[in-house]
Amino acid sequence: MIQELLAYFNPLDYLGIWLLWAFLLAFVVSWMTFPTILKVSQVKQLMDEPGTRSAHSTKTPTLGGIAIFFSLTVVITTIGGVLDTKLLMLLLGGMTVLFFLGLKDDLLVLAPRTKFMGQLLVVGVLIIFTDTRIIGFFGLLGVSTLPYWISVIFTLFVYILIINAYNLIDGVDGLAGGLALFASAAFAFLFWIMKDVSMMTISVAAIGSLVPFLRFNFSRKRKIFMGDTGSMLIGFVIAFFVVRFLSETYTLRASSLFNSAPVLVLSIVFFPLLDTLRIFFIRTVIYKKSPFEADKNHLHHAFIKLGYSHKQTTACIVIINTILFVFAFLFKDCDIHFQLFLLLIIGTILYSAIFIYHNWLLKDKCESKITEESR
Repeated sequence: MIQELLAYFNPLDYLGIWLLWAFLLAFVVSWMTFPTILKVSQVKQLMDEPGTRSAHSTKTPTLGGIAIFFSLTVVITTIGGVLDTKLLMLLLGGMTVLFFLGLKDDLLVLAPRTKFMGQLLVVGVLIIFTDTRIIGFFGLLGVSTLPYWISVIFTLFVYILIINAYNLIDGVDGLAGGLALFASAAFAFLFWIMKDVSMMTISVAAIGSLVPFLRFNFSRKRKIFMGDTGSMLIGFVIAFFVVRFLSETYTLRASSLFNSAPVLVLSIVFFPLLDTLRIFFIRTVIYKKSPFEADKNHLHHAFIKLGYSHKQTTACIVIINTILFVFAFLFKDCDIHFQLFLLLIIGTILYSAIFIYHNWLLKDKCESKITEESR
């Protein structure tokens, strides 16, 4: 009888309850896992030691990614059974490999080449066995459909870029988690428009897993970082959302989102990509050093230097990214090149305005001080 019910069960018929259940399941598993991780980390001294680049001054556990992984795994292996099982099982397999790579890096430090090869393996298997890839550019820059192998290689590049972009922005409390929460919510909305219940479920589950993390990440007494375990994991999941959305939208050409898919995706991951490209340029062109050599030239470090707290920095960046997504969605029916131009202009203005405003305040204070001294 149960098998018959499951055979005819369609989550779309009970979408609100279904998504609420996915959120609550991920939330409860994540929330209940964090106290155990904190206790084990303290007993075994699995802590991050403050260094010259650290934004914190005390030893802090770095295994928050474990709870995020467990909560997503529970959702996929339980209620995922009535969804796109093949796709979700391959996604889970990729998450598991990256989870252990990140865990080893957090505990013992892993060579960058090993991490890179692991990422390539995971992404390559996922692309080949699910055929979920970026098929074309939707007419952007005059490019429509890509040849198969160029499509595969470009999709690999997008995965690796986004995975490492989220890893790089994990420098202040709440930033990587906050942007991942925003991205998951944005994709949940887009997948809702497309009626893709499998991706809606995972997007909502990601939200449920990240809310408890942010609560502990911002805590003073029970603080925890997501570490490479978490940043690689959420980067991979967000990258999967990006590729799945572009792939499905290209296939369903009648979709109302077809004309704007690349720009919508870019608006969601705007800050991680902006900061990654900016930091690579600074390191390679200006300082003539390895792009993988850590420093304090990230945009979030610039916010901290202006006097913003971690919470204020995260809030500003997430709000700006949300504004960009709203603008991209509102102009989704315009010419795709106009959409891209508008996104780049608005994004540049919003992120530059904060620094221009503070420079203006500093200049005004200096002029006032000089005027007072001259009197």
